[in-house]
Amino acid sequence: MIHTVLDILKIREDFPILKRKVNGQNLVYFDNAATSQTPKHVIDVIVDYYSNYNANIHRGVHALSQEATDKYEEARIKIQTHFNAAASHEIIFTSGTTHAINIVANGFTSFLKKGDEVLVSAMEHHSNIVPWQMLCERTGATMKVIPMNLDGELLMDKYHALLSNKTKLVFCNHVSNALGTINPIQEIIEAAHAVGAAVLIDGAQAAPHIIADVQALDVDFYTVSAHKICGPTGVGILYGKEAWLNKLPPYQGGGEMIAEVTFEKTTYAGLPHKFEAGTPNICGGIAMGAGLDYMNSIGFDAITTYEHELLAYATEKLLEIEGLKIYGTAKNKTAVVSFNVGQIHPYDIGSILDKLGVAVRTGHHCAQPIMDFFKIPGTVRASFSFYNLKEEIDVLVAGVKRAKAMLS
Repeated sequence: MIHTVLDILKIREDFPILKRKVNGQNLVYFDNAATSQTPKHVIDVIVDYYSNYNANIHRGVHALSQEATDKYEEARIKIQTHFNAAASHEIIFTSGTTHAINIVANGFTSFLKKGDEVLVSAMEHHSNIVPWQMLCERTGATMKVIPMNLDGELLMDKYHALLSNKTKLVFCNHVSNALGTINPIQEIIEAAHAVGAAVLIDGAQAAPHIIADVQALDVDFYTVSAHKICGPTGVGILYGKEAWLNKLPPYQGGGEMIAEVTFEKTTYAGLPHKFEAGTPNICGGIAMGAGLDYMNSIGFDAITTYEHELLAYATEKLLEIEGLKIYGTAKNKTAVVSFNVGQIHPYDIGSILDKLGVAVRTGHHCAQPIMDFFKIPGTVRASFSFYNLKEEIDVLVAGVKRAKAMLS
């Protein structure tokens, strides 16, 4: 079935890194939830920028600056179109999801007070926990947690019970990085809005698999990192409704985010520049647009179908290994399998897999509360992308069996 949805072998030719060897073995890259690999199309865009029109943007009248500005703003429009934002100025370029979340958390300092409540899901990445804890420390607001069950699914009845007129903000990931669970964000958003609360959705893990229509979702804030969607590291976006972005104060001061500066007073630029102080990652923004172009050329429906095929195959084969337990068995999930084998430490399994050329992630995946919930130190996480092969999953399974034999 490998070729029924996509021509995977042809797609793999677009990724130079997939040809390399690790420890004398063909690379099997199953750490896609941490960062995706970069196709030659995007690499060429990066090389073209630095080779032909590297210049600062928005301020220059010379040809290179104008060209760079045009390409950067074209990328913003591509991202706006992909996520169906109402306007391009609702797309704020950031250094990634963490930066985007901190912009909102910093801004909400102005809106929260003691007695207010914010809700967070039990399956968040640290970047969607720590900034809000800091916000609560500054404002006196209280953080409450939406619990989950042993399948890694949020207990939505408990969520609805937690909501009240004290709730001012709800933050939740669209997809869990540690478990692969796809959360019911439409229901989360609608229920939060019913009590007057704003909602931020961390879309970093969803973006490689799902196109989020931010207007249909009616979400207030949505965050994405480029390096999860075939783009470079160090760049991402914050989507925010225009009304909210106008209310939030600037996160940083400096060049570009101003309208007029005197020693007596500074006035701020309009959106999106109000939140884009200093020289941005110009090439990164352009390359993020190129990464989306590449993935859209393949088609997200085809990507999702094939990745579910990989997930089903990997789940079946791994569960044939005696003593292997998968964490995150939600009915609705993306192509992530987190597992342990007996009492073997996940780091030891990961180290042996690396010797066989298989790249997986081990540890708590920046989601320590999840590991505490399951009472484990961490997991081995294999995460799949549309350029992976079932034959590579066979290599993974054989490697886990070998590790078990060596370490049991």
